[in-house]
Amino acid sequence: MSVQIKQANDKKTMNDFVAFPRHLYKNSKEYIPELEGDVRNFFNPQKNNSLNYAEIQPFVAYRNGKCVGRVAAIISYRANTKWNKKNVRFTYLDFIDDHEVSGALLSAVEKWGKKRGMTDCEGPMGITDFDKEGMLIEDFHLGGGTMEFWNYPYYVEHMRFHGYDKAVDWLQARIRVPQEVPAKYARVAKLSKEMFNLRVVKKSKKEVRNEWGYKIFRLFNDAFAPLYGTSVFSKDQIDNYLKQYLSVLDLELVPLILNEKDELVGAAVTVRDLSPALNKSQGRLFPFGWYHLSKALITKNADKAQLMLIAVRPDMQGLGLNALFFDDLIPIYNRVGIKWCETNPQLENNVKELSQWKPLNPEMVKRRRCWQKRIK
Repeated sequence: MSVQIKQANDKKTMNDFVAFPRHLYKNSKEYIPELEGDVRNFFNPQKNNSLNYAEIQPFVAYRNGKCVGRVAAIISYRANTKWNKKNVRFTYLDFIDDHEVSGALLSAVEKWGKKRGMTDCEGPMGITDFDKEGMLIEDFHLGGGTMEFWNYPYYVEHMRFHGYDKAVDWLQARIRVPQEVPAKYARVAKLSKEMFNLRVVKKSKKEVRNEWGYKIFRLFNDAFAPLYGTSVFSKDQIDNYLKQYLSVLDLELVPLILNEKDELVGAAVTVRDLSPALNKSQGRLFPFGWYHLSKALITKNADKAQLMLIAVRPDMQGLGLNALFFDDLIPIYNRVGIKWCETNPQLENNVKELSQWKPLNPEMVKRRRCWQKRIK
């Protein structure tokens, strides 16, 4: 029987959309489930302020009444305006190993985008750069993380079969935490402090919620402006992200760099890895998922950290500020038992970003791709 595509606009189809990965990846140890409540909130304008600047439509694929795939189409109007594009994006693309299924899902996105005047399709991409992006195309055995997609290897062949080509690739740096700060970092950090009157500070959750969170996101806007597909974070989006993430952050692992005028010129956001707890929860808070996540946040016993974001004000880039972050974080990592780190995906052509890890002898892993195709 042929594949049937339905818009996930009612309770049943949305339930199928949310639950499908649990069935598709049930035999995979590498897949890290996303909390189902977070997936639902992504499509809820009352929970996701980014939808004020985007249009979105989830789809579900069925065969013989059984869910066999899902995808969501996005038009990020703010990103399209910034980059002078007419792109429809896709995200949450999952499917069984069947070309008819994957083709029907991608075709649904393309047709939906074309009807709205779009000329190109790209993905996996979210509404903003804070959403998961990129399809894994290498190192499938290493497993996923809390802020990244994981997918089966057969996805790559499907994308090529349906006429999609590479737009950009991202890489992740996998780092064993050294016992001491590398001499180069220590030397550069000392010089940066002395030459530019810089200092590393930590702020409380109250301070971040009331003032510093907005300063950090304004820094992100400036620092990430040239990066592929990014768009500016608005105040309501910032409010949304602070509400979503602040409760799970250990702010000892979030160093901020100030200059002599108390201006924020650098920020690094690192978090303890919650992947084991998410795996135990199977993406559901109830009946026992809340226990595993709460335990992970309270005990703080994860030996892995995710280096989510590092941002430096454009006029201060290349002046050694990254060394200040590591000079601060490495002793803390050793004290709290964090043995290794993994960065979030970073663009392969972002030489400045990738080269900063060199003194830590990184392993570049988990290449993931944004695919693109001209809509016919």
